[in-house]
Amino acid sequence: MRPNNQTLRLQLNHYRSYIAISCEDMEVGFCTPEFAAKMVEIFNEYERLHEENEMLNKALKLACIDLLKQAGISMNHLDRRIQDYLDKAKRPEHGTRAIAFLLRERQQALDISNREFVRFCASYKLAPQQLKDIFQGKDIPDSQLKSLSRILGKSVEELIEVRDGFSDSELNRLARILGTSNEDLAQVFSS
Repeated sequence: MRPNNQTLRLQLNHYRSYIAISCEDMEVGFCTPEFAAKMVEIFNEYERLHEENEMLNKALKLACIDLLKQAGISMNHLDRRIQDYLDKAKRPEHGTRAIAFLLRERQQALDISNREFVRFCASYKLAPQQLKDIFQGKDIPDSQLKSLSRILGKSVEELIEVRDGFSDSELNRLARILGTSNEDLAQVFSS
């Protein structure tokens, strides 16, 4: 009920047409033709993306099989190799690669060439060699965080969190090395 004690009523316009929405042979509601067209468009896009994703996964698997055959490596390593490539393709959440990704996004947002971006970063006191080191995956010292903060428009604290955080795979690896569980290790880092 509404606050003024009126019941909520379904409002239908008698001069509009409505289309029934069915799910598993049961009518579950009605909508306007425009809304129905948008729903069909979204479902078709979802199907297209799903099919494209399956095709890309198949292509990745075939490429990995070819690489393993060429290298003379057993097919037992196929799933691990595929997972390695998928991990590399994902947007990094933490570490130097994540900050390098943020820098690439910033360059794209500015719509400038590599040379212009190097000059842009240098104007914020990040030397070309320091920028190159970041893109090569070298550690980022605290002394560069203020410059990176100005370049990326993020606070130094946000950049420290991105730089020093752990991804799930890194946390798993560290937990194995230390002989502890991921949960115990996550508690240590969160406190």
